Amino acid sequence: MKSEKKSWDITSKERIIFSVIVMVGAFMAILDTTIVDVIVPKLTGPLASDMYGVQWIITSYMIAAAIALLITEYLIKRFGAKYIFISGVMLFSLFSLMCGMSNDLSFIIFARVFQGVGEALIMVTSHIMIFSYFPPKKQGLAMGIFGLGVSFAPALGPTIGGYLTEYYNWRMVFFINVPIGIILAISSMIFIPKDLKLKKINFNFFSFFWISVGTISILIMLSKGQERGWMNDSLIGLLFFTSIIGYLIYILSEMYSKHTLIDFSLFRNKDFTNGILIYFFILGFGMYQYFYLLPVYYEHIKMLPTLDAGISVFVFAVFIGIFSPIAGILSDKIGAKKVVLVATIVYVLTSIFILPTLNYYTPLVQAQLLTIPFGIGMGLFFAPVTVLLLQNAPKEKGELAIVLMDYVRFVGGSFGTALATNNMEYFKNINFLHMNELQNSSYVMQYIQNFQNYLGIPKELAIAIFGRYETFMSYNYGFSSVFSSASVWGVIGSVFTVALFVKFKSIPSTIKEKN
Repeated sequence: MKSEKKSWDITSKERIIFSVIVMVGAFMAILDTTIVDVIVPKLTGPLASDMYGVQWIITSYMIAAAIALLITEYLIKRFGAKYIFISGVMLFSLFSLMCGMSNDLSFIIFARVFQGVGEALIMVTSHIMIFSYFPPKKQGLAMGIFGLGVSFAPALGPTIGGYLTEYYNWRMVFFINVPIGIILAISSMIFIPKDLKLKKINFNFFSFFWISVGTISILIMLSKGQERGWMNDSLIGLLFFTSIIGYLIYILSEMYSKHTLIDFSLFRNKDFTNGILIYFFILGFGMYQYFYLLPVYYEHIKMLPTLDAGISVFVFAVFIGIFSPIAGILSDKIGAKKVVLVATIVYVLTSIFILPTLNYYTPLVQAQLLTIPFGIGMGLFFAPVTVLLLQNAPKEKGELAIVLMDYVRFVGGSFGTALATNNMEYFKNINFLHMNELQNSSYVMQYIQNFQNYLGIPKELAIAIFGRYETFMSYNYGFSSVFSSASVWGVIGSVFTVALFVKFKSIPSTIKEKN
């Protein structure tokens, strides 16, 4: 009897071609996220808006991608990963073109929503496809190769974004996706094989609606909380309440529905549960804070131009690229758990002892060198955690495992970014107050008088300049505390890394497998 053909029963040449196609797709989608983060502050003039308005360019994309993730498993099983990947690429490219042609804030926000949907389709399908192209003994290498693009792209974004905006204009950030997308779509149609099996499954629209309500509410709350004063604002309070109601109704729906949206039996496997929590806390709450903070440090504390700040970020990004495939190979040889442990140790030590030492007075080259261990830890992290999760999920639930990974990445990353933003303002204010408490007012006024006489400027201007200097130094000294605060989440995440090596009894299922 002829044995059933496996998805990895392909030639080495085919494996390389397939892997390159899906990796470029994922790289393009994630790269665009961090590139746009760089250009958003520069769009207030062209789009006739303020900073709060243009922030919706990021928020709308993030919300759309998070919601689209939740329907991706159904689409893949119904239509196949190949066609959903191609659809994602075409959607992403078409609305990238629309974004680049926009002259109006509302239109670019509209286009970003569909671009976010495209990103979600690309990420889940590319992840699951590249994993399927490698036999079980080489799946660590597969995730190492994939991680090379996925982990490298966010760090490369500021460099490319800075270059395009400095030497061309902001529209090029979107237009550059169009030719890449066209080539990817054509290549995928020609080379990517069709799925071996398709499956008709039921989709729980009621559960989907309520988890969407919860997700949208919490992401908007996190995005706008700092701007509106968190719980001092009635809208933020309403969003918080709505998110709780949305998630509660979703849970009740899952408990009593015949066909669940998410199969929670996956969490009966303690390694899968710990892997998701590691991903949520270490990547989302921790690493994403540093991805957000390091460009801010270079641009606003070290006072570098956007392109130079991007180049400085690129220094540690190189090491992400180097260590991602190494981590994948090691996962195949010594096991994913051990590599996760090494990555966690490197990251936690770096976040506690190295990154908090960065400040305005740190020489630029020294600052760049001090971020390299962070790049190494990041490079070692992605592949083994992904392998750990996919190897501890049933094969038919691989798509769901990826969806859950990307979902906690979005939500955890949103929490992490909100925390970083809030902490920057909080520690700036604390340091500003401490500086004023320690100052001798008569000495300060004498210093301002001397400064005024030396430059020959009005007293009001001299006081304003001194006030700006105080604010800058408050940010400078506060950054050390912000970096230290971000390290706490790595320590929390390390608890779940240790739990990988501790034997527990199986977690009882509260929601039966119904799909």
